[in-house]
Amino acid sequence: MKITKVDVIQEKVPERASWRPILCRIYTDEGIYGDGEAALAYGIAAPAAFGMVRDLAALIIGMDPLDNEVIWDKLYKATFWGQNGGPVVFAGISALDIALWDIKGKAFNVPIYKLLGGKRRDNLRTYASQLTYGWGPGTNHKCCTPEEYAENCRIAVAQGYDCVKLDFFNYDTDGTVWNGPGNPEAGEPVVGEIQTRLLSPYYVKVVEDRVAACREAIGPNVDIIMENHSIPDAQSAVQLGRVMEKYNIFYFEEPNTPSPKTAKFISSKLKMPISHGERVYSRWQYAPYFEDQSIQVIQPDLGNCGGITEGKKICDMAYVYDISVQAHVCASPLSTAAALHLECVIPNFVIHEHHQINLEEYNKRLCTVDFQPVDGKFKVPEGPGLGCEISDYALTEGVGEKVTVE
Repeated sequence: MKITKVDVIQEKVPERASWRPILCRIYTDEGIYGDGEAALAYGIAAPAAFGMVRDLAALIIGMDPLDNEVIWDKLYKATFWGQNGGPVVFAGISALDIALWDIKGKAFNVPIYKLLGGKRRDNLRTYASQLTYGWGPGTNHKCCTPEEYAENCRIAVAQGYDCVKLDFFNYDTDGTVWNGPGNPEAGEPVVGEIQTRLLSPYYVKVVEDRVAACREAIGPNVDIIMENHSIPDAQSAVQLGRVMEKYNIFYFEEPNTPSPKTAKFISSKLKMPISHGERVYSRWQYAPYFEDQSIQVIQPDLGNCGGITEGKKICDMAYVYDISVQAHVCASPLSTAAALHLECVIPNFVIHEHHQINLEEYNKRLCTVDFQPVDGKFKVPEGPGLGCEISDYALTEGVGEKVTVE
């Protein structure tokens, strides 16, 4: 079997112009094709990821798609920027790698999890992610008061989730944006300006009131993940963490800019687990965190850490150090499928992330399967390969930009 061409697509989403999924389809001379995704749909990196997948695709034409390890090493070492690369390089590698695993599963007529070693579990515990903006399709609004936070948690728990995740530091009580992009001339803070220093009692109290309201609303038997989006620095993270520990936080996510040394400082000062991963790429970048035990949960995104090939290696390395895994998932249903296949296989899986974006119709329509949990649990896709494909809509009406590499 040989790779004959690759389609690379940047989707257009009229309902949310800032959401730009980057998808690809690898074709072979035996009629089997595979789909993948570069999971940089948000932020400002999507066009760069589109270009990276296009450039990397040229290197795999004529190769055997079943040789995923050979292809991965070529993309990593023969591209100059691959070694120690960042999110754009690794997102490009990831998209192609996921598509290769899709082809491999289809070639052998088995789900990807069979090729990864077999399914250990079929009911994956799942949490409702990013309730700060509401929970449900079309609920994208500022969450400012403690009661608004608490109500979003109640909605998710009523649907069967026993774990929720919120960012408690997005807006002031009057709706003023804390995390930018602000206009200093108008007196608005720029990104991270408030948190990248020791915090005044006011900010700590506003955050604590929100956390306390959520805990009271959902009781002691539902977990809370406290999201920080890497905005605080080590000092303000410790300030926040020490106050929030009494609310039994499941884990303290991305408390500062990813760095093994500062992560070690934070974890040494707190009595709750901390996590990092969506901005850490490849086993080489994860290794220092494992070696010094600075984090307790890793959150690799299979759409930008190097794909399924690299993701499995990262998770196996984490297992050696008794570190748990929760894949970061904030992309199309293709990325959800890839994460479920890996998470059902590894022994150190802890929980699956179900992001608010996965409830939106404009995201669901990009694939042939709408993956949704039932009572806070996910089943694993059983079709060959990923168990889902890019939809006809995404291949036609949803195309914002497309290139074919042959």
